[in-house]
Amino acid sequence: MNHGAGRGGGRRRTRVQVGQQAHEDIRRRGGAVGDEVAAFVHRLRADRTNRALRLSPLRAAGDNGDLYLAHAGTRCTILLLSTDGGDEMRVLAVREGDRAREELTRLTVEINPVSGAIEVVDQSEVSANVVALPDRTGTAAPDREAPRDAPTAPPGAPDGGTTATSSLRPALFARHTDGVLLGLGIIPSLLPALRKVRTEEQFDALLTHNLPELTRDVLLALRDHVEPDDVRRHITDQWRSEDDVNPRDWAQAARRAVSQAETDDSAVLGALGKSFDAWRLFLHPEQKRLAVGDFKGSAKVTGGPGTGKTVVALHRVRHLVDRLPPGYSRPVLLTTYNTNLALELEERLRQLGGEDLLRRVDVKSVDHIARDIVEEARVAMGRPIEDQTAMELWHRVIGEAGGAAFDADFLDDEFKHVIVAGRCGSWDVYRRVGRAGRPRISTAQRHQVWQLVLAYRALLDAPPRRTTYALIADQAAVIERSRMDRIEELARYKEEQQGRDLIHREAGSGMWLKPRYQHVVVDEAQDLSASHWRMLRAMVRKGPNDIFLVGDAHQRIYGHRVVLGHQGITIRGRASRRLTLNYRTTRQILGSANALITGTAFDDLDAGTDSLDGYRSVLTGLAPQLWRAPDRTTEMRAVAALVKERHDTHGTPYSAMAVSAPDGATAHEFAAVMAGAPYGIPVVELGKGRVRDHDAVRVGTMHRFKGLEFQRVFLTSVGEGQVPHQRIEQYRISYPDRYRQEEQRARSLVFVAATRARDELVITWSGRASRFLPEDADATAHRAVDLLRSDGPPSGSSGSAVA
Repeated sequence: MNHGAGRGGGRRRTRVQVGQQAHEDIRRRGGAVGDEVAAFVHRLRADRTNRALRLSPLRAAGDNGDLYLAHAGTRCTILLLSTDGGDEMRVLAVREGDRAREELTRLTVEINPVSGAIEVVDQSEVSANVVALPDRTGTAAPDREAPRDAPTAPPGAPDGGTTATSSLRPALFARHTDGVLLGLGIIPSLLPALRKVRTEEQFDALLTHNLPELTRDVLLALRDHVEPDDVRRHITDQWRSEDDVNPRDWAQAARRAVSQAETDDSAVLGALGKSFDAWRLFLHPEQKRLAVGDFKGSAKVTGGPGTGKTVVALHRVRHLVDRLPPGYSRPVLLTTYNTNLALELEERLRQLGGEDLLRRVDVKSVDHIARDIVEEARVAMGRPIEDQTAMELWHRVIGEAGGAAFDADFLDDEFKHVIVAGRCGSWDVYRRVGRAGRPRISTAQRHQVWQLVLAYRALLDAPPRRTTYALIADQAAVIERSRMDRIEELARYKEEQQGRDLIHREAGSGMWLKPRYQHVVVDEAQDLSASHWRMLRAMVRKGPNDIFLVGDAHQRIYGHRVVLGHQGITIRGRASRRLTLNYRTTRQILGSANALITGTAFDDLDAGTDSLDGYRSVLTGLAPQLWRAPDRTTEMRAVAALVKERHDTHGTPYSAMAVSAPDGATAHEFAAVMAGAPYGIPVVELGKGRVRDHDAVRVGTMHRFKGLEFQRVFLTSVGEGQVPHQRIEQYRISYPDRYRQEEQRARSLVFVAATRARDELVITWSGRASRFLPEDADATAHRAVDLLRSDGPPSGSSGSAVA
């Protein structure tokens, strides 16, 4: 055994890593243990020869690694792996209490032959507390698995009667050979115990034992009857090591960036033991490759809600900043589509890398950037108007025209997403411009729209002059394109002159021209307009790692389809990747949300198509609950009762719950009922500003839920005529293209709101259920009126799944 970690010889600085399973151990045991581990790691990193660390050799691990035990505090003990003569240390597991040393000693530590990751499993604990669980389910035929909802056998049932012994039940994974399981990445030491798992109860207990992430993910997929080839494609291949794995080379394994974090990162040290989201520390291997990858040009990451797209974007920003030379400028832009999300990104970036990271990054919404550019260029455009004012102007235009075949919503979208996006400065351009993603209209209808747009522009230009955010973004794109043209012209001249006479030419330009940014990172890319993309494209020169964007067309609730290739953003081959593993939402909620958009086609933010194929979650929880009310007042009172019960009985903080509604007026009604007598629930309505951090239920429209997440979400007013709104019925026959587009947008909106829920989703409505819900929703839902009776059913009862 190599005792290098315990030898004397002065202070020796050590590189320390924290394994993901160790971080989970710390999280489960709470803040006191985390504080002890953090203090220990600080001391270990500073001087591993310090006798106060109390490192004691346990056993050798493979050819070049040693396992050590260390007492981090009065009751906390740590299992460590030492490699490279002690210069590299990795925290593998943490236990507390009198039996901590015994528990750590019996752990199996091995290198996964597929991922090359160092993994830990407690075989004896699994055997004692998982495999040994009695079979309490009803009789099942030996050749098939019993249903998950099989009734519990009554106490004292005789053997061979209504209770089957576990020996009659086939193993849960019997149809997969050891070779298949090992090839998919199951940790080898777990196989003997896994072969004895026969019931869902045993399997659920197994999942609570802090299994390696790859093993856990594969087992969940197989349990859900996903075919091994699909598991390999969607899961295993994402973890597969890029180099050959030597199962005895611990030094090489410790150097692999597979779900690990270094404590040289202050964010890691500050996180140990505290309420700290795992995304700030660890990245899935596929996420890691994207965050630190080197691309020849632009790159794109898509994926469903909760797959960590924003996490990847934030780590990407940190990676780009880490590669910058020293300086005080902000050459990296992190942007998204609205101010609220930009503020959220700024805070998360601060938590990830501190003020030093923020000092090198601009974090702004795209509209904020556009306004800054226009103001900097001193272009007078007038005051930008909000959406409500724009609608009022369109209604005025329609009225003054004596009515029109198009409503204000259609005209506003046509103006922003076709006329402004397509740079239609004349009727001749507009009548020929492409209309991808927009309802088809005839040339005569286009001409009518053009006349109405001219009237709208005239109202904007009339004193006091006003403008729209779409027009500002378009003007900013023109300004930036002109700036980039001058930069490229200067670069060509410099190359031609080989550096001669450049000082005079650059001084004559009035400034030392350079691109506004070196790198641009975009979150929620699906909701940006063509004008936004033209502006961003002109802010950074085409080249390696210029633009990195993340988004999901399934969550598009603003705008319409934009083909990035048409805006000068070319993404090829491996620079376009999908994330499929959901880290936020339970499998039950995810399955319900997926059913909302099944059968509809979505783009990939470019010229291709996208799907949720392989989209999955490793989290389990309650099935979504459905509650039906006879009228709006009963529904609002029932929601208030459910919220109060979650808080008073289950201890859920009010701030961990949210109530969404289809529109602002309905959201305001729900907020008033909850805040009033007899409930007295503290509420805060989501608006454009940042919500202060106090214990109150968040209430807002489904649009306002974008980018947020909560422990419990109450999705209200999901009734026929409300979701989707009955106004789209007028287009079913006359404008079928628009009808399909509006319905898809409504589905995406509900999908976004539903996937904000982490642990519980409650869906309510009055009258008849929305056609987006299951056909039997009205028949199977709980009765909201029962909540308002003292003898009503418990609200925590299992509800129906929206699937």
